Amino acid sequence: MDKVKVETSGKNYTQKVTARSHRWLADEPEDLGGADKGPNPYEQLLGGLGSCTVTTVQMYAERKDWPLKKVEAVLEHKKVQAPGEGAADKISEIKIDLKLAGDLDDSQRKRLHKIANRCPVKRTLEGEIKIKADRGDAAVDSQ
Repeated sequence: MDKVKVETSGKNYTQKVTARSHRWLADEPEDLGGADKGPNPYEQLLGGLGSCTVTTVQMYAERKDWPLKKVEAVLEHKKVQAPGEGAADKISEIKIDLKLAGDLDDSQRKRLHKIANRCPVKRTLEGEIKIKADRGDAAVDSQ
């Protein structure tokens, strides 16, 4: 089970994020009232998806002993019109531009692009997700 703790830092919208022994900041850009001290929530989501995609490709190439030297994923998130006639809502669209460096042949490149689509985080985001939010009124330590 993965677990992350997020708490306010007391200034603007800057949040302290902790995962195991790792700590970082999340924030909103200044034009949205933040202090821009860290990536915003969507940037963190893209970072997680991109990290998983790159790692999945790396692991596969290593198992196959293919000459992959570097993987780069550039991700973009935007809201687009939902498909269908009269659809009023917008949906999220994430574009992943995957670049592979190394002396790979065309079939290896094609296979690695296919493997990139199997990253566990991508499969989670595309599948059914249940989010259970505990809305209890437990006191929060204000220190």
